[in-house]
Amino acid sequence: MDNAGLPGVKHRLVFRVYKKHMGGMRMAKKRKCGVLLPVSSLPSKYGIGCFDKKAYEFVDALKEAGQSYWQILPLGPTSYGDSPYQSFSTFAGNPYFISLEELIKEGVLTKKECESVDFGTDATSVDYAKLYEGRMILLRKAYERSNVYMDSEFRRFQEEEAWWLKDYALFMAVKKRFGGIPWSEWAEDIRLRWQNALDYYREEMYFEIEFQEYMQFKFRQQWMKLKAYANEKGIQIIGDIPIYVAMDSADTWANPWLFKLDEKNCPIQVAGCPPDGFSATGQLWGNPLYKWEVHRNSGYEWWVKRIANCFRLYDVVRIDHFRGFDEYYAIPYGDKTAENGWWEKGPGIELFRTISEKLGHREIIAEDLGYMTDTVKKLVEESGYPNMKVIEFAFDERDTGNASDYLPHNYPRNCVVYTGTHDNETLVSWLDNITPQERRQVRKYLNNFHDSGKELCDDLICLVMQSVADLCIIPMQDYLGLDNSARMNQPSTLGKNWKWRLKEGQFSKELRGEMLELAGRYGRL
Repeated sequence: MDNAGLPGVKHRLVFRVYKKHMGGMRMAKKRKCGVLLPVSSLPSKYGIGCFDKKAYEFVDALKEAGQSYWQILPLGPTSYGDSPYQSFSTFAGNPYFISLEELIKEGVLTKKECESVDFGTDATSVDYAKLYEGRMILLRKAYERSNVYMDSEFRRFQEEEAWWLKDYALFMAVKKRFGGIPWSEWAEDIRLRWQNALDYYREEMYFEIEFQEYMQFKFRQQWMKLKAYANEKGIQIIGDIPIYVAMDSADTWANPWLFKLDEKNCPIQVAGCPPDGFSATGQLWGNPLYKWEVHRNSGYEWWVKRIANCFRLYDVVRIDHFRGFDEYYAIPYGDKTAENGWWEKGPGIELFRTISEKLGHREIIAEDLGYMTDTVKKLVEESGYPNMKVIEFAFDERDTGNASDYLPHNYPRNCVVYTGTHDNETLVSWLDNITPQERRQVRKYLNNFHDSGKELCDDLICLVMQSVADLCIIPMQDYLGLDNSARMNQPSTLGKNWKWRLKEGQFSKELRGEMLELAGRYGRL
């Protein structure tokens, strides 16, 4: 980190002047702040953050710290690569988050049984392999002892959620029968959902199907209890959904006509991003693309159900890759890179008008990061949704189009500002890794040519907190001043992502006090 300075510049002048005049400023009532932390990153003795006592303590800590929002990542059951953005279902919940403590209280597990399972020895990292092996054994024991079929609440859950639950539970049961391989490699009769095959597997795998439904029941029961607790404490939950669903998902298998698949239900085109300054070959995501004309002809029924389900689980929903609703990038299926793709028109504002007509006004955040065309900007403006600003993007020399949009003096009030997202480096490592010219631009913008490391990160946090943005969300790693060893995700890599966990005691009383003071200083309490 450079330590270069200019003569005659007063240290932290910009912040002293700002604080001096704070008393006479009238803050908008909407100004709020919150923390970005996945549920999986919470402390827990059972291998991964979940809906246990530590989650409730985290909510209490957020309230004590003057925060109004807790932003999480998608809660769906994770598939290949453990990414919450590649899920087996857009409607289901991840069984990893079910609290074993609650199951012990119910009497369907014992503390000794839970503590005998090896979840890994590193409290700061999730071991997904051990989690998969150990948790499923425990959850199956809990199911077998539960007599859940006699529970009237469970039967009501089955009935009310049958529109997605029946297909999902069957999908997961059959997937197990075929050794976990993608549904595109299953036997033809069940892959193409012939009725005789559906009937056969539903009868043959009755108890496995009920086990899957039991896990969804416990997930929903425990999450809704935690969400209600957070809301009572004045904490709103910001959920997150990707624009696309995974190819290997119950969503695609059960609704192939909604996607660009051929007569054998194989993809014709898949999703991704074109080459740019960040990736010479683009990004090949591999998700199946929507047949938007089919969705339009149905009155966007599937999308309305999807968004409605989200607002049962969350108070606010961030929609990932919002620009894909204006134009989406299509790549021929089978290509190894995204270089040969092309842009096609998406549903545009019509989709969101339909959602508004069917569901009423909803709090949605439009993730519009990356290169934004005029038509994308128009879509965001027409929707009325707040868009996203990321301070790290403001100083990126590779961005020749939109960097200035991320500088705080250009923000509108109707936006959500972040220091970084789950895909970014932590502030500390970002400052270390940017070019000397980029770092100099940061210093010039902050009017700070002396500090380095954590102090400069604190200045950047102050910068976004004092901005006019209605909402400011800071990743917990940045409040803690952690380096990239705590990074949540590095796009286009496998094997090292989504693992970081908060250590017991890291969200200290001292830090909560500092966050409370910061929220008060900038009118975000």
